[in-house]
Amino acid sequence: MGIYSEYLDRKFTIEQLSAERKRQLKRIGEIRGRDVLVFAANLQKSQQPIAINYTDLLPFQDQLSNLSGKAVDIILETPGGSGETVEDIVKLLRSKYESLGVIVPGVAKSAGTLFAMAADEILMETVSALGPIDAQMNYQGKVFSAHALIEGMNKIKQEVTDTGTLNKAYIPILQNLSPGELQHAQNAYDFAHDLVQDWLVRYKFKDWATHLSTGKPVTIDERTARAHDIAEQLRDHGKWKTHGRSIKIDDLRAMRLMVTDYAEDPALCDAIRRYYTLLQMTFASNVFKIFETPQSQIVRMEAIQQVVVPSSGPTMPLGPPPKNLMAAEINVKCGKCGNEIGVHVPFARGLPVPAGKLPFPADSKIKCSNCGTEHDLSQARQQLEAQTKKTIVTDEG
Repeated sequence: MGIYSEYLDRKFTIEQLSAERKRQLKRIGEIRGRDVLVFAANLQKSQQPIAINYTDLLPFQDQLSNLSGKAVDIILETPGGSGETVEDIVKLLRSKYESLGVIVPGVAKSAGTLFAMAADEILMETVSALGPIDAQMNYQGKVFSAHALIEGMNKIKQEVTDTGTLNKAYIPILQNLSPGELQHAQNAYDFAHDLVQDWLVRYKFKDWATHLSTGKPVTIDERTARAHDIAEQLRDHGKWKTHGRSIKIDDLRAMRLMVTDYAEDPALCDAIRRYYTLLQMTFASNVFKIFETPQSQIVRMEAIQQVVVPSSGPTMPLGPPPKNLMAAEINVKCGKCGNEIGVHVPFARGLPVPAGKLPFPADSKIKCSNCGTEHDLSQARQQLEAQTKKTIVTDEG
């Protein structure tokens, strides 16, 4: 049986899910002999602030204060975000630890890749993915690669040099671009490259003393040249074509960057895969970002819109529920036809379903009575159980 199937069969409550995550994090730390800290975002919650940003510094630092070792592994799951914030986080980690490892069980794109390049050791497996570090720019409502803009301008310049004339089709484009904006694109393009080159030389390559092929000593110039080449490849928009492209472990090794395949260590692989599965199950709720150690956690969650307590009473905002809460109601608005479906949510057996309401379904799936569209209430279920600290009771459980 697969890990995911095993955990689904165990039907964890929110508290049990959290406890099992902590247990697997502790296993990872014990196997590696290091502190372990999770910095993870729910990639499916694109409408939430899942990207790395300045507000992440406080919870990251808070969780870091619970750890006291000399080496740390960061389990990273992120779509990317602010490279400047990553730089601040790396400085924070390097001020506390002698050694930094970055474990990527899933995805660490863009600024997440930048983060990985600051590590002494990068740990991935076949399904793991980093991404290009080419800077993205927002101009006139459009997001595009700074490298693509620079390359486009260079082509225009070359065409003018070759022909002695400017194609009139380029005039509207050039009129909307100032020298300052072009310089901003160049600065953004260089920023990630320079950080990666510096971090690889200072950390990843610090113990690279001899060439494996010849046994000759490695010079600082050779370390710098290797780091420069890797940074160039990671930011090459022409090579990867899209910013969302996945860069796999074999791609990184082809760049001559050493990456640890944790799948080669059965115990470590099992612990990481179990933790990552539990993380994704947690993200099936309204949680969109987690900062976590084996002893503590900070989670960021979408706010519940409304809960009716008791089932016939007034609307109340998100907050501590009454201690004697027996039932609640949620209103589900069908995105297809706009129909509102009232759902009765019991926390005890034998409660009558109010007129005009539907009982909470055992499989967490309910159909709109107007158009037949099916709605998955799994997130609502986990959110309500987390808020009330009670288990929803249905006919089948």
